[in-house]
Amino acid sequence: MKKIAVILAGCGVYDGAEINEAVLTLLHIAKAGASYQCFAPDIEQLHTINHLNGEQMTPNRNVLVEAARIARGDIKALTLLDANDFDALIVPGGFGAAKNLCDFAINGAQAQLNPEMLRAAKAFANAKKPAGYMCIAPAMIPLIYSAGVKTTIGNDVDTANALQSLGAQHINCAVDDIVIDEQHKLVSTPAYMLAQSILDADAGIEKLVAALLKMS
Repeated sequence: MKKIAVILAGCGVYDGAEINEAVLTLLHIAKAGASYQCFAPDIEQLHTINHLNGEQMTPNRNVLVEAARIARGDIKALTLLDANDFDALIVPGGFGAAKNLCDFAINGAQAQLNPEMLRAAKAFANAKKPAGYMCIAPAMIPLIYSAGVKTTIGNDVDTANALQSLGAQHINCAVDDIVIDEQHKLVSTPAYMLAQSILDADAGIEKLVAALLKMS
């Protein structure tokens, strides 16, 4: 049975992992007959957002504790992720990917990764193991892989330009499709960067999981 590591960035589209993307990812891994283990950094979120009104809330929350809501408690600190134990990596999106796993949401083309995120993702890249990134999470890809790496966040011009300035080759992509970089064993899909419904998001995520499992 193939084992997939899934890195979550909290819980909720505005400050953590996008819940639908995360759940659809886990569902398609299980439906394909593979297994998964969720991980998240044991750090404070950049901030906590009230998802009813979009306003910041206090007190702030912990990324690992929040992500545990999605994983039904079956989650480990990112420090415990060893790429040797897994066949592939998937990173769902949500603004938490650009706020908690890296600081792309704040610093754009000057972004840096959380050190544990960088260590874990680099380990999969260096071992030539497949990885999948969705929604805004591909903003991290040029900070992990070599210049010219192919990826997509959909078709948002400003975000695509920021990725290109970081060294990625951005490819416009429809919501129900994926971009594959065969050389780096890398798959990305726009998901809720473009999705208008859960069905839109599902189409690309299903393809991403299938492509990743085929590569691993």
